[in-house]
Amino acid sequence: MHTDFSISGRIIDLHGREIFPGTVHVSNGRISKIVREAATATGYILPGFVDAHVHVESSMLVPCEFARLAVPHGTVATVSDPHEIGNVLGLKGVEYMVENGKKAPFKFYFGAPSCVPATPFETAGAEITAADIETLFQREEIKYLAEMMNWPGVLQRDPEVMEKIALAQKYGKVVDGHAPGLRGAQAARYASAGISTDHECFTAEEALDKLAVGMKILIREGSAAKNFDALIPLLPEHAENIMFCSDDKHPDNLVEGHINLLVKRALAQGYDLFQVLQAACVNPVTHYKLEVGLLRAGDPADFIVVDNPEDFTVQATYINGELVAGNGTSKIAFTESEEINNFDTDEKVAQQFEVPAADATRIRVIEAFDGQLITKEAWASPKTENGFIVSDVDQDVLKIAVVNRYENSLPAVAFIKNVGLREGAIASSVGHDSHNIIAVGVDDESIARAVNLIIGAKGGVAAVGMGKEELLPLPVAGIMSARDGYQVAQAYAAIDRMSKEMGSKLASPFMTLSFMALLVIPSLKLSDKGLFNGDSFQFVPVSTR
Repeated sequence: MHTDFSISGRIIDLHGREIFPGTVHVSNGRISKIVREAATATGYILPGFVDAHVHVESSMLVPCEFARLAVPHGTVATVSDPHEIGNVLGLKGVEYMVENGKKAPFKFYFGAPSCVPATPFETAGAEITAADIETLFQREEIKYLAEMMNWPGVLQRDPEVMEKIALAQKYGKVVDGHAPGLRGAQAARYASAGISTDHECFTAEEALDKLAVGMKILIREGSAAKNFDALIPLLPEHAENIMFCSDDKHPDNLVEGHINLLVKRALAQGYDLFQVLQAACVNPVTHYKLEVGLLRAGDPADFIVVDNPEDFTVQATYINGELVAGNGTSKIAFTESEEINNFDTDEKVAQQFEVPAADATRIRVIEAFDGQLITKEAWASPKTENGFIVSDVDQDVLKIAVVNRYENSLPAVAFIKNVGLREGAIASSVGHDSHNIIAVGVDDESIARAVNLIIGAKGGVAAVGMGKEELLPLPVAGIMSARDGYQVAQAYAAIDRMSKEMGSKLASPFMTLSFMALLVIPSLKLSDKGLFNGDSFQFVPVSTR
């Protein structure tokens, strides 16, 4: 039920590029008029923020709980790619996200996942075909073709890839990109297929190549991948083609802030207020054709109130004229959500994680980097015990394993550097893109125990060490919890602290861990089928003579 009301303050008009005192009048969920007049109320009124690309699943929360945590930060809408649950449950998973999002007064706009499974080099739980995508495009809630990660297929004009892009064009939907490192002629060919955006740029030079061929650049600052500092200098010359996104946001980070933090950082660095807000508010709405208000007469009453343009503290958030957050507190009530899943594998034993030494003299090592999805291929001399290669804590070369969660099979085991654990193991069934179980540990017994905690819960995040065990169950598709979002954030923060007490120096160990099976991001990753080189797109051996 809509309530008619008015609110006064200083209006930040992003279309007229001016700030003036006035009153916003709201009727039946829409802005009926904006009147210029001397206003006694303090505060600045402006359109709400839009996350231009996020996997809601990465918050470990179902959509209606994600909304509860996001609105205090001024977020009114997300452009959400349900690719993660799509890899677990297919079309059923995408439909779950759409319907669950309707439980909250928030504007979720979902895409049709373009690459499920992401690659043929891993075991996923489902497939989303071109026919499925056409089914999704007939739903009003599906606004775009989600990130086209198969950039080699785009460059080669693979018929199946091009069929999906053609369907997007048939239904008037834009196509999101995902092409890390693509430059020059390759970037031009990728864009010419109809790809409109990219959120994977990690240098300004790469972003400029893509801007030059007509793509829009999403500046990403998530829990793991952080590209804001590298890309924000592009804003003054390219404000009309820049958006902000989080991509992946863990629940404890979402409690702390969202797109508002990028706005604050940009303003603190001296960037123009109107250009910053164009990226945070306007560009996602116009590019994806969202039904989100931009503070004009006739628009949906989606707006926020902040204290001042310097501190930019969000005081209130309105969606369709409803006050959904005030003074840092969400007014969205907790709602029960259904649990759906796809999880079927037996518990493992420590011996299944052993790596025979044979006559190996060198081992390939995944070199992880804090705040980045990319890795490098490194080499190390193996540490051996009783004929097996084991973790080398002194060199920070630890064992990493991926366990197929959909069927019984032996774990794939390799080695990783820069996780930093000095004892125990951590594991997670949030493992992009197929969401098999990923574990890193110092010894096989701890790895097996962490993996088995997750198998027993049919999904979760686990840490084993220091004489204790911690588990955050994620029974919704093995990647989300249906519990109160703030409780999930606290539980996740506790297990994150434990991983750091065990020695990890990573800012977000579990988020970094989740990307170590993301085969489409170079250079070296691990799937349930083996060690994979993302540059040559082929499996490689763990050890050599």
